[in-house]
Amino acid sequence: MKTENTGNGTLETWTADEVSSAFERDEIILVDVRTPQEYMLEHIPGSLLLPMAEFKPAKLPAGADKPVILFCGSSKRSGKLAGSLLENGHETARHLEDGFAGWKKAEKPYATIDLPTGKPKTENADKKN
Repeated sequence: MKTENTGNGTLETWTADEVSSAFERDEIILVDVRTPQEYMLEHIPGSLLLPMAEFKPAKLPAGADKPVILFCGSSKRSGKLAGSLLENGHETARHLEDGFAGWKKAEKPYATIDLPTGKPKTENADKKN
């Protein structure tokens, strides 16, 4: 993971492999800040949806038992929101490097919809962490 000390706290940028391993071990909370439409089309199974438009830094738990990792499509939105967390009193903020695009590029499993049938399916389910 990359660590950057800002004037407001520490920003951690986690790789897809780091997030996948920690998520598999139930050591983190994964929060998707994309739109509900983006989440509906494809998402990381078990991730929570908290769209950027509804994001309130004061409502996200500080000092929770598990670190919260934010992600979006490319890491631009999640990086911005991580900075907002630091500005609002969180000592450390974390997000996924390259966002959901990086997750898919690393061939991590994700839920999607088979467009011709409308049925849910999982991509890369047979891939190892």
